[in-house]
Amino acid sequence: MLRNYIKIAWRNIIRYKTNSLLNILGLTIGLASVMLIALYIQNELSYDTAFKDADRVYRVNMKGKMGDNSFYAGYTPPPAGEALVSNFPEIESATRIYQPYNTTVAYTNGETPKAFSESEILAVDPNFLEVLSYPLLKGDAATCLQQPNSIVITPQIAHKYFGSENPLGKTLLYGEEQRPLQVTGVLTDLEQYPASVKFDILMPVANFGDVSYFNWSWVWLNMATYVKLTKQASENPDALSRLEAGFPEMLRVQAAPGFKRIGQPFDEFLEKGNYWELHLQPLKDVHLYSQDITSSITEQHDVKSLYILGIIALFIVVLACVNFMNLATVQSVKRSKEIGIRKVLGSQRAQLVKQFMTEVVCYTFFAMLLAMVLVFLLLPGFNELTGKSIAAADFFNVELVVLTLAIATITAFLAGSYPAFFLTSFNPIHVLKGKGKTTKTNGLVRNGLVVFQFCIAIALISCTLIVFTQLRYTQQKDLGFDKENVLVLNNTERLGTGENSFKEELTAIPGVRNASSSSSMLTRGQFGDFYVPKATTDEPNIASDISLGSYLVDDEFIETLDLELTEGRAFKKEFNDSLSVLLNETAVAQIGWKNPIGKQLQYPGGNMEYYTVVGVLKDFNLESLHTAIEPFALFSETSQSYESGVSYITLKISGENTVNTLGQIEKLWEGYSESAPLEYTFLDEDLSHAYQEDRRLASLFTIFTALAIVVACLGLFGLIAFTAQQRSKEIGVRKVLGASVGDIVSLLAVNFLKLVLLALILAIPIAWLAMSKWLQDFVYRIDIPLWTFVVAGALALGIALITVSFQAIKAAIANPVKSLRTE
Repeated sequence: MLRNYIKIAWRNIIRYKTNSLLNILGLTIGLASVMLIALYIQNELSYDTAFKDADRVYRVNMKGKMGDNSFYAGYTPPPAGEALVSNFPEIESATRIYQPYNTTVAYTNGETPKAFSESEILAVDPNFLEVLSYPLLKGDAATCLQQPNSIVITPQIAHKYFGSENPLGKTLLYGEEQRPLQVTGVLTDLEQYPASVKFDILMPVANFGDVSYFNWSWVWLNMATYVKLTKQASENPDALSRLEAGFPEMLRVQAAPGFKRIGQPFDEFLEKGNYWELHLQPLKDVHLYSQDITSSITEQHDVKSLYILGIIALFIVVLACVNFMNLATVQSVKRSKEIGIRKVLGSQRAQLVKQFMTEVVCYTFFAMLLAMVLVFLLLPGFNELTGKSIAAADFFNVELVVLTLAIATITAFLAGSYPAFFLTSFNPIHVLKGKGKTTKTNGLVRNGLVVFQFCIAIALISCTLIVFTQLRYTQQKDLGFDKENVLVLNNTERLGTGENSFKEELTAIPGVRNASSSSSMLTRGQFGDFYVPKATTDEPNIASDISLGSYLVDDEFIETLDLELTEGRAFKKEFNDSLSVLLNETAVAQIGWKNPIGKQLQYPGGNMEYYTVVGVLKDFNLESLHTAIEPFALFSETSQSYESGVSYITLKISGENTVNTLGQIEKLWEGYSESAPLEYTFLDEDLSHAYQEDRRLASLFTIFTALAIVVACLGLFGLIAFTAQQRSKEIGVRKVLGASVGDIVSLLAVNFLKLVLLALILAIPIAWLAMSKWLQDFVYRIDIPLWTFVVAGALALGIALITVSFQAIKAAIANPVKSLRTE
């Protein structure tokens, strides 16, 4: 019997070619979209799951507040890990990660040295590969990082420096001082290993003096700490909450000496309403559930983007199913006599339902095969768009195969159930008499499905327009500085004592207008510490302390970036500004100064020196618009308050003949440094990089929205073709009586365009609510503009009109004699 069902299904697929093509194409697009999105979601959910004992590993996060300034970060002070292991038997071990600045790595073997600038370097504790079990191709995870002069690399780094030679035992020269490090391990290809901590090189943290120097500090937050719980603790559901309940008391004991050393007694610090807390975050949650946690060490995405993509995938496959149902109902007239005859000849309704469901399964089977081929063809481009390295083999993951088959089965059921039961419910006597189902009910269902399809399509168009409008806002908003034609030279501390001479010679290059040096640069992080404002008789009621981010800068920094001063002056050579400070408006407001010029800040973290405020900077954004402007300061590079160990030179260039200007800068650099290559970026590109994930989401929105529109139009195309065919006699009569082509097109199109307008009305609140939620991730965001809905509606109407007009014009220009003769 099944064989007979399949034969009849195949004959009907061949017989109704247009209908079959539209159905298979719609289902193919829907299933391919679901498969691609499922691959993406599977990759995102697999982060940090391959580690041994991943369920027992947690990242230690720090949450703090000082005055009006609060933060939540994936960083801890250097002594946090050891303190946790010592005080809590439930914690088996801890390991730390420190991210040094970009530097050069070289290899020489009696030949021309190979020197490259490396940015993906992490300094870690010796047990790092035991807590986070990245797989090794060569070497022993327990011993490869034990010695300070050891280094572990990826296969890509090994090939870059050593070619096909065995890298184990070879020596790489690290940094400007060319410290020799011996290769003791080679990792597997981490590009195919989904982990939130990415790197190319590992080396022992013992090589970095600033870490050991700050081992006393509980406010120097520059280390990521991971802990591993004992097996017993990880199996106890209450262990985590009990652990965190003990952290405050541990901090009172452990952090007190460090806070006292910087002039901030810890108990007094807490009594002011501040807090300093440690929290544990499961390793598997780090990648997708850290949207409020700051970290430059880990790759963090927002789980909401997966929900959005999942909803879009659901929408597209539902649209495909709706298409199938709609096209099947319009076929009811053509197949009603077939059903009536079958019933008269004794066919049971159950048999007819099986016949129609078999046809749907055949459609879905062909669509699934085509969708798989389409996915394999599109995967390279999809990887490039999303920044992933998803392999074709990932598709054959058992879970994904089961999911795909389940979606195909559900799709077949959803797409086929309504037509099957609808078509087989016809009364055979009525059908054979030409009455069939009432057109009112039939038309109401079809119209409702069209409205549903275009409601989804218009909502997706509106969301896409709003996403791009927000991204354009981030690019055009006045950030408080001039980002155009600003060139940032990285890691210029490599020039040593020659840095100042190099900077001076840069200004002699015709295309360079200004040159300045600083300890950091916008989007590159900042030095942060506590400061104590000094109360005065005229302003006694001020904040007792404040947390400030800061840069060390030269006298040209403000002019180079075109920062605006609202009060006072900038740093100048004619003044001794070693004890001067410039504050931004937010810092002045938090302190509570009405007349800040001449007021003083004490820095307990240094030598208890006082810094005099000589100027107030208009607020400007140091990071992306996802984050709020926080209290910030500029100190003169002549200040001895702290050392950053890194330097940047920022150039304001003319923008004319940029290639020639860059060539002269590179030539000048080579005269100062033979081994270290020049590294530079443009500031507007650095700022744009902060929105990379938003742009990817926008691109995915655009692609899948386009696919949703295509699927919706396929159904509309079939409906208008059916309508034109059903009304061919009416059209013929109207043409004979003098109706124009425009009249006929209007006759067929107006009702469908009314449905699209109804869909627009229903889509607006849906898109508004969804985008209001998404925009909450931006501190600085647009108000949702009404024009996005107008454009979305106009675009949907235009696409629908083109789709409808194609068939309507075809019907309108047909010879009326032929249709009348046929009838």
